Amino acid sequence: MDFLKLKNSRIVIFGVANRRSVAFYIAKQLVEVGALPIFSIQHAEQLNFVKKSFPNAPVFRCDVTNDQQLQQMVDDIRDEYGTIAGVVHSVAFANYPEGIKPFHETPRQDFLQAMDVSCFSFIRIAGLFKSITEPNGAFITISISTTRMAAESYGYMAPIKAALDSSVCFLAKSLSADSNIRVNAVGASLLKTSASAGIPGYVKPYLFAEKATLRKAALKTEEVANVALFLLSPRSSGINATTVVVDAGMSTNFFDHELVDSAV
Repeated sequence: MDFLKLKNSRIVIFGVANRRSVAFYIAKQLVEVGALPIFSIQHAEQLNFVKKSFPNAPVFRCDVTNDQQLQQMVDDIRDEYGTIAGVVHSVAFANYPEGIKPFHETPRQDFLQAMDVSCFSFIRIAGLFKSITEPNGAFITISISTTRMAAESYGYMAPIKAALDSSVCFLAKSLSADSNIRVNAVGASLLKTSASAGIPGYVKPYLFAEKATLRKAALKTEEVANVALFLLSPRSSGINATTVVVDAGMSTNFFDHELVDSAV
């Protein structure tokens, strides 16, 4: 039974890096429901991994900060496959060469680079891929569960994710002028991914987040992928310009008696 109605749908996926990445789990589950992923990789070393994991899927190498490469990818997909049903943007980058600094000491170059890769790339991708996306298609991005919590270990990425969240509603509005393409985000709480492992000081907040969930168990990457698939599917046709939070109830549970007792 094709409940999600994604069978034979071509979905472009940006951001598969390894078996721990959110994009990998999304791609894996898309294949399981009969969808046809098309991959964009940033670095040549990711090619073998993607080809081995998804041997029948096309792979393009594309720098998301390079408009010419993005346009060439659009043109190549149009020539080869015609249209697509959606796009997954699971791309983020932050440079912490000297570890996490106080937010007011954030280097301009690092902030602007992270904004370009992690936020503006979604805006540019939506603008360019609109031309080959079916009228009722879906664009999704991977955000975070809250941008209003000043987690020191996350550095300057939360304000950038806040800009990404805001971009979701602006893109949804602008695309609605002549299409029914929906734009949404999955707001995931702390995950055990290779990208998060590169954030200095991430482990302790991750372990705290596990204790803060209602179930006392960490959020799983596949649970984020499940929501992403739903947002890509026609079954979520009534959801637009929205960030769907996936945090296993963490945001409701900061006064959990075990956490309070351990703190005081």
